[in-house]
Amino acid sequence: MSAGAEKEVPFHQQGNFLPVEEEVTAFNLDVEGALPPELTGLYVRQSANPITGYSEHWFLGDGMLHGVRLENGRAAWYRNRYVKTPYLDDPDIQRISELGQIDRTVSKANTSIVKHAGKLLALEEGSFPYVVDDELCTQGIEDYAGKLTSAFSAHPKICPVTGEMISFGYGQLPPYLTYLRVSPDGQLLQSDEITVGGPTMMHDFAITEHYAIFMDLPVVFSLEEALKGAMPFHWSDDYPARIGVMPRDGRDADVRWFDVNPCFIFHTLNAYEHGDSVVLDACRSSEMWRKAGEMTLGGGELTLHRFTFDLARGSVKEETVDERALEFPRVAAGRVGLPNRYGFMLDVGEGPDGGPAFHGVVKIDLETGASQAHKYGEASASAEVVFVPAEGADPNSDEGWLMSYVHDENSNKTDLVILDASDLSKPAVAKVKLPQRVPYGFHGNWVPDES
Repeated sequence: MSAGAEKEVPFHQQGNFLPVEEEVTAFNLDVEGALPPELTGLYVRQSANPITGYSEHWFLGDGMLHGVRLENGRAAWYRNRYVKTPYLDDPDIQRISELGQIDRTVSKANTSIVKHAGKLLALEEGSFPYVVDDELCTQGIEDYAGKLTSAFSAHPKICPVTGEMISFGYGQLPPYLTYLRVSPDGQLLQSDEITVGGPTMMHDFAITEHYAIFMDLPVVFSLEEALKGAMPFHWSDDYPARIGVMPRDGRDADVRWFDVNPCFIFHTLNAYEHGDSVVLDACRSSEMWRKAGEMTLGGGELTLHRFTFDLARGSVKEETVDERALEFPRVAAGRVGLPNRYGFMLDVGEGPDGGPAFHGVVKIDLETGASQAHKYGEASASAEVVFVPAEGADPNSDEGWLMSYVHDENSNKTDLVILDASDLSKPAVAKVKLPQRVPYGFHGNWVPDES
């Protein structure tokens, strides 16, 4: 292949973005260092792994779960499994028919995985959730006894106070946004349309103890690009940017919309209440995807940004928290919707092939502004990290562990790496040696046995 031809290969068909070909099971994995014995459960993360070996866009590969079970200081097993959706049997199947009918069971199920009401849910934002068991075998769809009729977000929020799961679905056809609320025991309590300006892309949202926060921003659906089979979203200078704040048990008429500077937000770090205000921290891009389907994590300027919505005055204040390009933000599960002192993110950039480059993990103390970074090695990188609080730790401290799959480009091998989150200057506490590489992917979670 000539140098010119090589440049035409998309980044997600190169290096550790390439799909793996086999579903593997391995037991009693080798561990370098010592696993904290309190970590008993499943670490599982999603990746886009096209079963045909090729996809038009990184986001369009079939969902493959990669999981490692930890038990009492040992790594019991590794498994990777496809989420068994209709795409595996028919890669050309269409979610939207020629008559405009939408089949929400047609899903890539490739973006994230959460556990709620005793069920592990494999998620992508255009379809119904898929249920998988603790060994990553697909059980079927979750449509909440037929009550779910919209898409379901890849980023639902589980309230640590009530146990409710708050979610939403956005669509390319009306209704463009649907608000969803699921009880702690897995009953769909609410499904209500929220009025937005058009077919906006809403990858994430946020909650506080009493509010849900929607982001109606200027990346919108393009039917022309969709008909080409491409990633069908692009930036629009004509679409106003605004963020809505609604009581969690509210309806469309209860949303208070705040105009904000034009931007796009893939991921929120967290939100919480402070007196009469609601504070939202998010990874904000000044613009995104001027050309439909471009693959950048943050076209324009990407920063950690804070929005403070004064509900008494009806005003919003915007400020930059950190000027570095930070993405894939996480807080402790027990701080979702509550004030959080620490946030954990990736330092990201653009690689030479136009795809994302991951430069290491950053911890930010949002009270003091101090930060600390950890780089895994000159030829090593991880995607998203998950923070797991230490047993008995102050719930708003950084005492705990950071988990992620770390890939070594030189050896072409991947480890599950555990860091001491309280001091990122330390080397890894433990590295679990995996039987095959894990491609760079999207979102995952730690699922402790008691959940």
